[in-house]
Amino acid sequence: MKKLVLILILLVFTFSFLTADVYIKQKTHTDAFKMMNQEQPAKDVITEQWIGNNKFASHNKDQSMIIDTNKKVLIMINHITKTYIFMTLPLDISKYMPEQMAQMMKQMMGNLSITVKQTGETKMIGKWKCNRYDITMTMMGMPMNMISWASTDVPFDWKKISTLMLESVAKIQMNLNEASIKEMKKVKGYTIATDMTMNMMGAKMSVKMVTLEISNKPAGPEVYSVPPGYTKKDKMSMSDMKK
Repeated sequence: MKKLVLILILLVFTFSFLTADVYIKQKTHTDAFKMMNQEQPAKDVITEQWIGNNKFASHNKDQSMIIDTNKKVLIMINHITKTYIFMTLPLDISKYMPEQMAQMMKQMMGNLSITVKQTGETKMIGKWKCNRYDITMTMMGMPMNMISWASTDVPFDWKKISTLMLESVAKIQMNLNEASIKEMKKVKGYTIATDMTMNMMGAKMSVKMVTLEISNKPAGPEVYSVPPGYTKKDKMSMSDMKK
């Protein structure tokens, strides 16, 4: 009898592990800054990411993004207005933006260039051994400098996730050319932490992100679905773009 109970417990544990998704918790801190005579206070945002079977989700208190590669859709969810937009993959973000913003975005991103340099520096961040990459992005003559710490020592296929985000989202959303795509592929591993500084319209901005947890756990049905009662929209509004 004890043997049977032990086997049942083992089977339940094994099944739970096999059906568990990867859960990632990150914290992003933005320093206070002033732009166009408006003060923006410092802000901390906790983001929870989930990696499942051909699915990816990212949630924070204001917005969510869900990707389903089987259905070839990306869902953007606005929790403030309780609305959502279905977008087809590969993503052309301009189709879902107000016309004036779409033109501006194409112009800005069309001038984006990226260079990535692996420094050879390593350090432990949490439980992950990371390699440092220095990334420089230049957009409309404005430089953005980022120190990125990436680790290959993660419990999921980081190559698959990197390819999904780069090819299905970033390439189209940021209008990256092949040279920039090639540069971004120099980053080997999942990004554990970043430290980005930029100067935009005379305002110096600093944004830091750090991963707090990576674990395996079952994802509830709400993780990859739109919350009940939310309204579907075809395009983003100007107020959506400001949030």
